[in-house]
Amino acid sequence: MQVHHGLSSIQQLPPSVVTSGTFDGLHFGHKKIIQRLKEVAKSHRLESVVITFWPHPRFVLGKNTESLKLLSTLDEKIKLFEQLGIDHFLIIEFNKRFSSLTSSEFIQDILKEKVNTQKLVIGYDHRFGRNREGGFDYLMEHQKELGFSVEEIPRQELEEVGVSSTKIRNALLDGNVGAAKKYLGRSYSIAGKVVKGKQLGRTIGFPTANIQVEADYKLIPASGIYAIKIEIEGDFFHGMMNIGFRPTVSDENQQTLEANIFDFESDIYGKKIVIHFVEHLRNEQKFLDVSGLKAQLEKDKNHAKQIFNSNH
Repeated sequence: MQVHHGLSSIQQLPPSVVTSGTFDGLHFGHKKIIQRLKEVAKSHRLESVVITFWPHPRFVLGKNTESLKLLSTLDEKIKLFEQLGIDHFLIIEFNKRFSSLTSSEFIQDILKEKVNTQKLVIGYDHRFGRNREGGFDYLMEHQKELGFSVEEIPRQELEEVGVSSTKIRNALLDGNVGAAKKYLGRSYSIAGKVVKGKQLGRTIGFPTANIQVEADYKLIPASGIYAIKIEIEGDFFHGMMNIGFRPTVSDENQQTLEANIFDFESDIYGKKIVIHFVEHLRNEQKFLDVSGLKAQLEKDKNHAKQIFNSNH
């Protein structure tokens, strides 16, 4: 897959079938569109092109965006589309100037001149251009002057999947990583660097890797204890993670992400690791003393191992 950062990075792409959107999370609904894109590309001998926008348009245009959390970083999105076998991934910088483009300017300047669109594949609710003025109805009205054909994925076909980025966000905010996995078709994951913590875990036999998440806009699941898989330089390990405020051993009001990696002793400080959430084990709770916490952690570890042994 060729990744193109910005319109200035390309002269003109080969004749292409194209789709565009933010594709946050790249869930099953998105994949239906991408599957159709690839089918058309193969049958018409065209290049498959995905156009996306970064930063997320709501960060540029919206209000109260401090609370907006995304399912995918840009790097994660690139990796996911690469796995799907797309030919070209075009990242357009979304700024105030770009947001002022009319539908006709978007079609002429980008879809026709830059991307060489022969066919456009869109979801039933897709909008584009200034104030989201363009959509399937607009495209059909101007079909003669477009110079390319348009195919809309019907509402029924997308809604039968029963999934949306909002639904996935809400599941994760409830700690329901199992539902999120079902909607995504893969475990939800977060990436971050291992940083030094207070090392209290090792004093009770549960050393943890403290994770500093690389993007502050990345959605973190609800506080609680989770069974997880940890990806370190291409290798996978089992473990469990606490997301929360460690009420038994700390009175600080700062959320931490601490991963206990089973049967692991290597030094990984400073390394980037990826956490894949498997199942929610329990909510975070405060114990009377450290011995009570340790006893519960032993139960959590056994519970996580049972999950891995049964179906993971």
